[in-house]
Parts: sequence; structure tokens; C-alpha cells
Amino acid sequence: MDRVLESVKQIVFRVLPHTDADSVFKDLNVVGMLHEFWEQKQAGGSRCGTESLVVYESAPSPSPPFVCYVTLPGGSCFGNFQDCLSKADGRRAAARVALMNSVFNELPSRRITQEFISHSVQEAASTASGCVGDAKDPCTSIGAYCYMLQSNLGKTMLEFQELMTVFQLLHWNGSLKIFRERKCSRKHRLDECFRSHMALDWISKEQETPGILSQELQVALRELEEARRAGRELRFYKEKREILSLALSQRHSEGASAQ
Repeated sequence: MDRVLESVKQIVFRVLPHTDADSVFKDLNVVGMLHEFWEQKQAGGSRCGTESLVVYESAPSPSPPFVCYVTLPGGSCFGNFQDCLSKADGRRAAARVALMNSVFNELPSRRITQEFISHSVQEAASTASGCVGDAKDPCTSIGAYCYMLQSNLGKTMLEFQELMTVFQLLHWNGSLKIFRERKCSRKHRLDECFRSHMALDWISKEQETPGILSQELQVALRELEEARRAGRELRFYKEKREILSLALSQRHSEGASAQ
């Protein structure tokens, strides 16, 4: 652990040379430091997108505790895991978690390597009761997953996060076939169009199995809360919540229009 912390300090000093590495994660201006971190990375040729560097979102709440989410370039999302008495505190707490993960992401162990791909494919095959040999066939789920990893060889985990979330959502939604047919194209973006298409799929499922939308939304809310409290990456859980909420809202609107 000491060696990891020392590596983290060295990365902080390299990316933010005017910052005291020992106090970096306690600094009250951690929001500004997170922005500077990613600004420096992009100036240094990071392969993340050129859209807004860091995006904050406060969960609607009239009173504490307040929850804030921060989405980084590449698609990763983090939130404050402790109770915050103000929205500003929530924003700083979320930025602190995101900065810690951003710095840790610079370690060599966080890059996608052939060794990581082999281990991940074996784990996926075991979890899905599949066969490792399927990795050679892009028409299988394991093959699509392997192709996606190979296409991102050398990238860091945070740079890879948005595409990984797309894969997770399509698998959860039961539409992984589309992902395989398009061979994991980067054209898949987590935008309003993507969410709308998935919401329509869940409206169809609700028509076939009444009540499934509310059940899935409750599961998604619980998963998001547990992941946030544990300080984990949140994009997959947050997108599930938004897709299901959108589907439920559209379903209710259709019902009101029919009356």
C-alpha cells in the first residue's frame, strides 16, 4: 500500500507540479484541482474526448443529505459517499473521490494490457457459463467483449469506461446482438438518443410483463446507492436509473393521453 501511495504522490507531482501531494485530497479547492488535472491531461495528448472536461450533477433534494455526481472525460462517474449538509460540500466530496480515482488511474496497472484482456475474458466466460474459445468469434457475447478490449489496448480504465458502460447496458437490456453486429463501434454514445431507444425497449417489456419497470427501477436505485456509498464507479448504475425513469415517465404519459 505504501508503494501505491508513493506512486500516486509522484503522479500528482508530475501532473500538478505546484501542488502539495500530501494534502491534495484534503484541499478545499479540490474542484479546481480536478479540473486542472484533466486540463493538463488533455494538453498532454490524452485520448479522452474534447467535450466538457468535468460535469457535475446534484441529485434533486430539498434538504440534506445532498448527493452530487461528477462525470469525467471518458465517461466515468463518481459521487460523494458520505452525508453532506450542503450542495457545495457534496460537490467537493464528489470531486475528491473523482480526483483520487483519476490519479490512481495513471498507475501502469490501470492500463488495458494483453494480460488484463486474457484474465477478463476468462472471468467473463466463467461468469456467463461460456467458453473461452468463443473469444475468437465476434458473433458471440464473449467474442464481442474480447474485440472491444482489444480495440482499446493501451488505454486506461477511465478512458475505456463509456464504451464499457455501453456494453454493460446492452447486455442488461438484452440487445447485445446490435453491439456484436456493429463490432463495438465508437458511434455508440451514451446520449439522449441511446437512452430513448433503450427506454422504448423497456416500455415494450412493461407491456409484456406489467410491473417490471417499477421493479427494475427499485433495483437500479438500490444498486446506485450501494455503489455510491462504497465509493465505486457509478456510470452503469446511474444510466440504468435514467433509462428506467425515462421509460416509466413515457409510460405514464401514454396512459394519461389515452384517458
